[in-house]
Amino acid sequence: GGAIASFMAYNEARRFSKHPETFGTGNLAGIAAPEAANNGTTGGAMVPLLSLGIPGDVVTAVMLGALMVIGVRPGPLLFRQNPEVMNALFVGLMLAQFLILGLGLLSVRVFPKVLKVPVRILFPIILALCFLGAFSLSNSIYDMLIAFLFGLVGYAMRKFGFATAPVILGVILGPIAEQELGRALIMSHGDWATLFRSPIAIFFYVISVLSVSYSLKSGLRKNRRKV
Repeated sequence: GGAIASFMAYNEARRFSKHPETFGTGNLAGIAAPEAANNGTTGGAMVPLLSLGIPGDVVTAVMLGALMVIGVRPGPLLFRQNPEVMNALFVGLMLAQFLILGLGLLSVRVFPKVLKVPVRILFPIILALCFLGAFSLSNSIYDMLIAFLFGLVGYAMRKFGFATAPVILGVILGPIAEQELGRALIMSHGDWATLFRSPIAIFFYVISVLSVSYSLKSGLRKNRRKV
């Protein structure tokens, strides 16, 4: 979804930037990259929704429910059975871009004023909302304790110069990857070789290895320059 795409875009923008040390201080690239990725996920998430009837994220899951309420069932026959719905949806998406642009231009002078709010006022509000969100997941104090502990971990990582985006991605994607791995092994009756028979899967394996190798190489090169 948009959250994962935003963290990945921020991490990649920081990694390829000539001045990664400026990220987290208002660097425009660090602001534009996550927002562009967040906006770009909407169209991609709608592809499986409209073609297969499978929502790609939370927003499209809500759209799936809304379409089914009015008697429209997304799937391969949607374009043939309900072309008027598709036309209205595409026109709405195009108009939404202009509406968002207008709202952005109107509010561009308002939102920066939030930065003028004293930290002693803003910090308690954000902290309370964070704990409220953690508690609302299952109405458990235990979730609030977990949020507090991870807050300490995040503070320590920033204090000692460790990147927090990869850890957040691991926490978010870890359970999803584990669930999908279990599902794939069930479908293949426990045959691990199935994971390496698809050309698409092999392609993504190669991309992942190259990405990690490039990151390690870039880190070593920067350390040598500092020495």
